[in-house]
Amino acid sequence: MRGPSGCGKTTTLRPVAGLLDPTEGEIQIKGRRVNDVPIHKRNLGIVFQNYALFPHKTIAENVAFGLKYRHVSKDDTKKRVSDALDLVQLPGVGERYPKQLSGGQQQQLAIARALITRPKVLLLDEPTEGIQPNIIQQIGRVIRILCDQGDMAIVLVEQFFDFAFELGDTFTVMKRGAVLFNQRADGLDRDTLYQQVIV
Repeated sequence: MRGPSGCGKTTTLRPVAGLLDPTEGEIQIKGRRVNDVPIHKRNLGIVFQNYALFPHKTIAENVAFGLKYRHVSKDDTKKRVSDALDLVQLPGVGERYPKQLSGGQQQQLAIARALITRPKVLLLDEPTEGIQPNIIQQIGRVIRILCDQGDMAIVLVEQFFDFAFELGDTFTVMKRGAVLFNQRADGLDRDTLYQQVIV
């Protein structure tokens, strides 16, 4: 999903996440109506523009937070934290604190935390902000593999075209709260698609 600042992209994500009640219609996740389902029961991974990290917790504790109420064993939690940090190119930093990371690395940490619960839907609101281009591409490839293997859907708000192209199979362009363009990427080549979604 792309569009100029203030067009409603983040506002569109918030009802899906359970952070805003829709004024009309239904929100369905995998065919299940979730309008009245609390956020912690929607099985979502969420990465918004503010990283929402716990400064008093270690990086490992931040990543593991989503598993706290899911009855995951300590050994499995430790392995999943390590695997998630490896996936986002942050190996060996579990004992540090968020303030010891750069802004881009904090965003990578937020993505790891969102992935660790193996969500059915991953909501990403401009997740590449401040991340180095080579890391962006690596994270994109990893998320794509996870989608293909684990039946995970992604709703992505992104201005970095290459990252969106790597992950997207449907592209939406918004302006002033309205959808201007919504089309599957099948059959569109990269240059044609770029012309359609550039804002």
